[in-house]
Amino acid sequence: MYRKTIVTATLILGAATTSLAWAGDPRAGEQKMQACIACHGETGVGDDEQYPILAGQHEDYLYHTLKAYQTGERDDPIMAGQVANLSDQDMRDLAAYYAAQDVEDGVFTTRINRGVSID
Repeated sequence: MYRKTIVTATLILGAATTSLAWAGDPRAGEQKMQACIACHGETGVGDDEQYPILAGQHEDYLYHTLKAYQTGERDDPIMAGQVANLSDQDMRDLAAYYAAQDVEDGVFTTRINRGVSID
């Protein structure tokens, strides 16, 4: 019984440690987002409506989107170039940074009123 408890505790601790190792760091992402600012803004809401809002998106979604641009699963020459040299951890950190940003009040309403797609 004692061994079973130790094995179970070790597995749980290992799983928790593994998930922490793959988590993004918003502070590190803030240091890596300089190339993103021109289109997506410092807070993830750019001035030009043709670029998607990143602020407040789910971290997992942002990470997988960056990964898809890097692998070519999503086809966008500009984004492919931006993510080409990012490490997996860089993408996780950027995703964590933008996921932690608040969406400014009225941003979505303003874009809908102008007839701009927000998806």
